[in-house]
Amino acid sequence: MASCSSSCTTDSPTANAYRYDVFLSFRGEDTRDSFTDHLYYALKRAGICTFRDNEEINRGEHLKPEIESAVKESRASIVVLSKNYATSTWCLDELLLILTQRRECSHFVLPVFYHVDPSDVRNQNETFEIEVKASSKWTNDKVNLWKKALKEVADLAGMVLSGPETEFIKEIVGTIYNKLDRKEVHLPINLTGMATRYKDIHSWLTESNAEFLTIYGMGGSGKTTLARYIVYSNSQNFESISIVEDIGSRSKEPHDLLQIQEKLFADISGGKKRKIPSVCQGTFKIEEALQVMKALILLDDIVEPSQLVALLGSGHINKRSKIIITTRENNLGKWFESRSWRCQEYQMKLLDDDESLELLSRHAFGSKTLMEGYEELAEQVLKYCEGNPLALEVLGSSLAQDNSILFWNSTLSLLGRDIDVGIQRVLIRSYNSLPHESNKELFLHIACFFVGKDIDYVVKILEHDYSAVSGIKILTNRCLVSVSANKKLMMHPLLQEMGRRIVHQESPKDPAKRSRVWLNKDSYDVLRKGKGSNTIEGLALDKRMLQEEQRAFKASHLNTDALQKMDKLKLLQLNSVQLTGSYENISEDLRWLCWLGFHLRTIPSDLFMGNLVAIDMSSSNLEVFDPPVVLQSLQILNLKDSFNLLEIRNMSRIPHLETLILWNCQSLVRVCETIGELTSLALLNMTGCKNLCKREHTNLLVRLVASTFGGAVGEQPTFSFPYSLHQLFLKDCYLECTDSFPLSFSLQPSLQYLNLGNSLFEFLPCYDHLKNLRVLDLSLCSRLKCILCLPNTLAELYVYHCKALEIITFKSPQFTLQEFGYEGCISLFEIEGFIKLVPLVKLEENDLGHMKWLKKYQNLEVCLVGDDELTKGRSSCVQILYEFDIMSTSLPDIKDPNMKPKYVSESPYLSFGLPSFPRNKKLKGLNVIFKYTISGDSWSSWFCKISTTNGVDLMYNPRVFGKPEFGNVGIWLSYWPIGNILDTGDTVSISIAVMRGLDVHECGVSLVYTDDKEAEENLGNNKGWVEILGGDLSRFQLSTGAYYLCRRDFFELMEVDRQTPDWFRILVGDTIDSTEVRGWRKTGRPKHLNQSFTELKTVRCIIHGPDLFTSSMVGKMMKLARRPISRNTKIKFIQVTGCALACYWCFYPPGFNNNPQLMLPLMVVFHIFITILLIMFIILRVDRLFDESEQSSASQEEDNESDQYSASQEQD
Repeated sequence: MASCSSSCTTDSPTANAYRYDVFLSFRGEDTRDSFTDHLYYALKRAGICTFRDNEEINRGEHLKPEIESAVKESRASIVVLSKNYATSTWCLDELLLILTQRRECSHFVLPVFYHVDPSDVRNQNETFEIEVKASSKWTNDKVNLWKKALKEVADLAGMVLSGPETEFIKEIVGTIYNKLDRKEVHLPINLTGMATRYKDIHSWLTESNAEFLTIYGMGGSGKTTLARYIVYSNSQNFESISIVEDIGSRSKEPHDLLQIQEKLFADISGGKKRKIPSVCQGTFKIEEALQVMKALILLDDIVEPSQLVALLGSGHINKRSKIIITTRENNLGKWFESRSWRCQEYQMKLLDDDESLELLSRHAFGSKTLMEGYEELAEQVLKYCEGNPLALEVLGSSLAQDNSILFWNSTLSLLGRDIDVGIQRVLIRSYNSLPHESNKELFLHIACFFVGKDIDYVVKILEHDYSAVSGIKILTNRCLVSVSANKKLMMHPLLQEMGRRIVHQESPKDPAKRSRVWLNKDSYDVLRKGKGSNTIEGLALDKRMLQEEQRAFKASHLNTDALQKMDKLKLLQLNSVQLTGSYENISEDLRWLCWLGFHLRTIPSDLFMGNLVAIDMSSSNLEVFDPPVVLQSLQILNLKDSFNLLEIRNMSRIPHLETLILWNCQSLVRVCETIGELTSLALLNMTGCKNLCKREHTNLLVRLVASTFGGAVGEQPTFSFPYSLHQLFLKDCYLECTDSFPLSFSLQPSLQYLNLGNSLFEFLPCYDHLKNLRVLDLSLCSRLKCILCLPNTLAELYVYHCKALEIITFKSPQFTLQEFGYEGCISLFEIEGFIKLVPLVKLEENDLGHMKWLKKYQNLEVCLVGDDELTKGRSSCVQILYEFDIMSTSLPDIKDPNMKPKYVSESPYLSFGLPSFPRNKKLKGLNVIFKYTISGDSWSSWFCKISTTNGVDLMYNPRVFGKPEFGNVGIWLSYWPIGNILDTGDTVSISIAVMRGLDVHECGVSLVYTDDKEAEENLGNNKGWVEILGGDLSRFQLSTGAYYLCRRDFFELMEVDRQTPDWFRILVGDTIDSTEVRGWRKTGRPKHLNQSFTELKTVRCIIHGPDLFTSSMVGKMMKLARRPISRNTKIKFIQVTGCALACYWCFYPPGFNNNPQLMLPLMVVFHIFITILLIMFIILRVDRLFDESEQSSASQEEDNESDQYSASQEQD
């Protein structure tokens, strides 16, 4: 509609057919260019789809049809009642229609009284007094209806302008946002024809008892788009949603399924991504989650039944869940015949002419309607594409680069008339429209060798010959390739097939005459027959895959004869291939040598490597890597998993090396000292090079040269880390911090990522000189006791399972970490600027100040909850929490006169006036205490609020608190050192705001006094314990001035059903927009991430390298997870399993294989025994036989048990 505007980002209808979220009704002459305009754009910024009319309202006209439609297609209306609203019959008719929608369709109406009194609207006073006039519109019947409407709208709960308009508009937006209960889902733009197809299968969602929907059809027909549309449109009706795309292309190797399982399980369970150790365990976890969760899942591009079984298992699925599968196979229904699952099939329909024209217009002109004068040309395109959405998108994008008739005629004149090859020909047209020949060559290389590879990796290899930086940009603009969120080069399977078909057509019958050979069978034949030619630029052969693809093939020794004939060979990718012969005449143009499982012990001296950009010899048999010549072009060297590699020589011959991966080269004992002279080396991965840093080894390389770390250099060979390093991996090297290896990295100022995980040191040097350090990973450093003076530029710190770690400090006391993983640090009691959690038994009476009487309860046990990372495995003895200068503890229901409060209430609320202070006493602070029980087994969340008439306004959510057993009473006791800001006569209000899972039985307050001398002494004693964050709480202050002392994001908990949607209203009422605390972090108010940190988060370890952020992922999977089975139970279960395996080993000698009479009964007994074990495991999970006291046992006992468990895992 030209006359109307909307803040919608898409006009695609949702599942409930609403087109808009909000309809704005207002008097144009009053507020169009002022209040209503500001309100409209505030709603738009909040993502609320809003309709408003842009034309001036002419009195006497009937409502336009589009206005009536907009009201009916909106979920809510905002009626801005301004001074002259009732003078417009148009506005009054709108109001009638809006109220009718409210009565008939649950349409939410929010009256906004803008500079008018609601009573004037209700009673029709002042400008709202309306009377019958001599007009066809102001009839008696109409006026009576309008009066009733004005009274009705005035009686609704509305909002009256008071204070600044900006704050008022925020309140309106928050009210609408919460009322509509919006979920953050994204409906992509340019959706065409989805609503029609959605109607065809809507009954599957609402009426069918089939759990599965299979969408099948030809490639590019829109299967995935339709499936995503269904998920997006129905996300609000399910507890969780998951979209897992491109499963077929992502699950070529067994470990690939693990990543898919991790994403699927995280989506279903609603938690952070969790590490899954094996496919079998992943299947069990997902199967278990599907039994209880109401989930809507999309599994895209399922190729074979085994993928479905691995992802979903074969058990019962919650009948309220729905699973969509897309596939190119039209017989997927047969996969379900032998299972209890029910499946409904749907064949994807191609677009009709109208839909095709709309989709073409969107991509060619950016509009739903075709530009005038292009009708005949568009008809040619529609005939050529035959309704294939992908073909329309690609060709439309190609035509969009020049919207002249001349260009269109030129392009369309090349279209073939053989309509039977529709999609292939469309894709070829897009390919042929590329402006440069190098773009075409680049596209073909990507299609044959680099789909799914890191874009930076590909650019380095192909930049010299094909200008890959600009070339990939052109391919992206032509919709021929795309770059995923994790920087992988992606290509639609149809486009990849098209590219490979182009290469295949170069020589359909003789692969040796093509420019690229990627099929394993073709590559094997070329090498076996020695049929190389000077046309081949790239060749790939995976012999293991060949054996799987072709069980019977003529095995023979391969030699280098064919390679010597490939004068233009640039790309060579081999896996588990052994070649004999000379390497002397192999192409000098070779840029990429990816030879996994390289069989020789050294690099052939006759192999010319001068132009190589990347060498990947992962899992090689190399013993020595010694570049035969200077490799000026080499930037990437990957020798991962080369278990026999002993030495790397002559690093100076690789002057421009940027990435060196030696991950898991366990035998490596020497690296040439000239590595320290490399000026471009940015990434060095020595993960698992345990012998490289062992002092007792003969060819020890544990020292760095004196110029790097200081001190004399011994006779043993040494090497230094280069100055240019940005990322350094030394995990699993079992490092010790010694004089010869101090780990100070004083000459690596550019270091951004440092991984020293699983080392043996107890202390680390100060790293405050590393100004660029963003990520530090010290996980599994079991002897590490303290980490001191960390730079405040650090963005991520991971110390998982550092069991001896006690304290972490920073250069400045302000806690600024954006990611922090600390699970398993059972001895950790202080994190500077964040939290202190100290066992009462470790504190002296002087440390406790006026609460020294607590000392006698130090041996009582309390189960702490709230932060699983902090409490799991921790001692169950009473702990003292210091956070935000507040000291608190949780206790059982004890009776002690010291806890008797001066002011008591049996409700969660308490208010009192501050009395005069006793003589020679000063008010030090307040003791706040409340008694509570846990309601149900759900997550508990609450805040303690203190406000006073002199401006104190604090809301505190402790990081941890006690969880008494069901039915038992727990006590939370806290001390707030705020006496210096309280005066006699102030009214103090205390409340316990419970959002979920807690029943408060009593709350009370005591006043803590001290004289001048005691105040000075006690403050001196307590300063080290109480003063945690210091005086700067600005990051925790809300716009109202209140302090929101919380270190967790409750919106995140709400998404996983651990928090009620109205939690923030319960806490603060309607005074603050809840979006103000959305995304709240440990550091308080969310802020933009440091740019270098953001870039580092997406850094990739080039090809077969380790996951740089494994610890981060491990940490995220722990959050919001359900409680584990007790460790004793785990150990017993492992012991029983071990007995089963021992029995099998003892009673199943090899001779039984030849004796069926003995074998059969034994196997039956063994299978029964294994079945019993599985039933035991399921019972343990279902019944949740946890022993919380075991979880919070003493540290020493936990250490012993966890060691046993770890040993059992390793043996298994």
